[in-house]
Amino acid sequence: MLPEYTICLDKFKNYGLELTEKQYKKLDIYAEFLVDYNKMVNLTAITEPSEILIKHFIDSILLTKYVNLGDNTSIIDVGTGAGFPSVPVKIYRPAIKLTLLDSLNKRINFLKELSNRLDIDAEFVHGRAEDIAKLPEYREKFDISCARAVANMSLLSEYCLPFVKVGGYFAAMKGPSEDINSSENAVKILGGTIERVEEYQLESEERKIVLVKKISQTPTKYPRNSSQIKKKSL
Repeated sequence: MLPEYTICLDKFKNYGLELTEKQYKKLDIYAEFLVDYNKMVNLTAITEPSEILIKHFIDSILLTKYVNLGDNTSIIDVGTGAGFPSVPVKIYRPAIKLTLLDSLNKRINFLKELSNRLDIDAEFVHGRAEDIAKLPEYREKFDISCARAVANMSLLSEYCLPFVKVGGYFAAMKGPSEDINSSENAVKILGGTIERVEEYQLESEERKIVLVKKISQTPTKYPRNSSQIKKKSL
């Protein structure tokens, strides 16, 4: 499915990343299963092998360059969809503790089968972020929450920061256009501070990773319900 190993290795090296044959084989299984499953359930518009390699796998794994992922680092991927960015990160850093959260059960079913095929451990949570974040077993329990989404930073922060323990990080993978500074007030209300924004090129496209450090507990009234969040950002 993916281009041959040496081609993929060269692509990874272009971004300062290594790629073992074992990692390559798992990513290849991932790509093939994603394309096959996508015929039944709409998971991605990206199905061409070289685009899957760059826009899904390398883009996801670049998170490891900007976020410190030690052994047993706990990560929750909020609205994970087809598993991006966290499943490629788990392939690349197997010692992380991964929780995959999505509101659609058909995506959770895909992720469970994918994890079996890849022989990786993960916890699967079916539900809306604004509901799950209020449960004591998930609230402020994670070192890192991450999301790769088009929603604005204020909205994403309300969904994601309640999962992060004080001292941890919310990592948002974003495109080039959004004014991140406009979300500073929302981030502050939710107990965070924008520590830095890492910008990089993905082929000809600009990308950035916004790293929000959790410096105090999120007030218990957040996150609000989805209609309130969508009606008015903080």
